[in-house]
Amino acid sequence: MNDSIRQLARAEAAAHGRGGTRAEFGPLVAAHHGPGLPLNSAWHDGSAPLTEADLLDFEAFSAAHDMPATLHLLSPAVNEALPPLTGRGYALTYVLHAYTHDLRDLPPAPTLDVRRSDDPDDWAALSAQGFGPGSEAVMRVVAHLPGTGLYQAHVDGQPAGTAALGLTEGVAALFGTSTLPDRRGLGVQTALLAARLHAAHTQGADLASVFATPGSASERNIRRAGFRLTTLRLTFTRTG
Repeated sequence: MNDSIRQLARAEAAAHGRGGTRAEFGPLVAAHHGPGLPLNSAWHDGSAPLTEADLLDFEAFSAAHDMPATLHLLSPAVNEALPPLTGRGYALTYVLHAYTHDLRDLPPAPTLDVRRSDDPDDWAALSAQGFGPGSEAVMRVVAHLPGTGLYQAHVDGQPAGTAALGLTEGVAALFGTSTLPDRRGLGVQTALLAARLHAAHTQGADLASVFATPGSASERNIRRAGFRLTTLRLTFTRTG
């Protein structure tokens, strides 16, 4: 595991559970934010091999909060983690590409109007318009996470998209990026990426990270913004 991947794993785990119920089981940091939310999961911090005892404790936490036992880890940790995971009935359920950006090399400043938002509930409602039906509950939780910076892009003076930024241990996590359906193709995501990279640099971060669905339009925007594919985020869920 190289330095940037180790830094990313540590930062994601450290940020996991802010604003919710948080517990640690060996290298796993588990979180619960409310019934049925996709944020209910655990992160492997990359610090040590995962053991069966860690999984048993995490599964007890999951059962106590009526949530599936789902965990995320970066691909360099997989080989050591697979034996206990498969032994406990976990299966790979999702893969995302993990991108990083050295903040000493910034893209041009955004050409669209990007502003900070100080109204989490308004931000969440707008974000849900881009993500689609059923997303507002989780976006409201995201909007209220401690230490989260909220951004809105505007086109012709009207809201066009949303994004969020969180800084942990020198890593700027970019997430919550959403474009309103009738504002797509106007450079909204590109502007939100650039604005947050510049903001993260100003706030002292040295590395930015973002996760993307392989082959998506978002991934193409991320590449154009100067991010490089660093590793994979693998999600495992206990099915047995």
